[in-house]
Amino acid sequence: MHPFIKKNLFTGLWVLLIGVLLFYPPAKIFLLRIFINTGIFNAGTKKETNLSKDSAAVNLSFSNQNGLKINTTDLRGKVIFINFWATWCPPCVAEMSTINSLHNKFKDDPRFIFILADTDNNLAVSQSFMKKNNYDLPVYGITSSIPENIFSGTLPTTIIIDAKGDIVQKHEGIANYDTEGMRTFLHSLLQ
Repeated sequence: MHPFIKKNLFTGLWVLLIGVLLFYPPAKIFLLRIFINTGIFNAGTKKETNLSKDSAAVNLSFSNQNGLKINTTDLRGKVIFINFWATWCPPCVAEMSTINSLHNKFKDDPRFIFILADTDNNLAVSQSFMKKNNYDLPVYGITSSIPENIFSGTLPTTIIIDAKGDIVQKHEGIANYDTEGMRTFLHSLLQ
């Protein structure tokens, strides 16, 4: 082996690995899913007291592909899990399996509402993504303005609204939502 190659092989492999992670989204998604499974990225399970309690701030409207419109103020008495995401966002795609798993545990209980808000409002692409990945998640487009204190553009962003209509959790970035702690936390928000 040529001395230059032998001396720089390890560096070349690192550069190649970093290049693959930067320019090949499936590789990034694969790595992020490994990190999610370690528990490092588990979602918070405590009420955040610094979030806005202004009821106007949680007056959000969404519409699905069939034209069904929902508004968070009409859902008082229910716990609402809203995830702002996009199909082209590797962290969004990486955490989606944990959201799907959590949703499957709550989908038969009408007191819990899941809204996967496609920030591109391209519901045909989102539905195709869900079908391709065997996810059973309700996809909606955003039909109202979203205050910046709720969603500033960071993907993914998840907010949780309790049964009183207050935002009690906001998480920007990737997270594992299918944990015992999260399931207990969501049930606690019904009171």
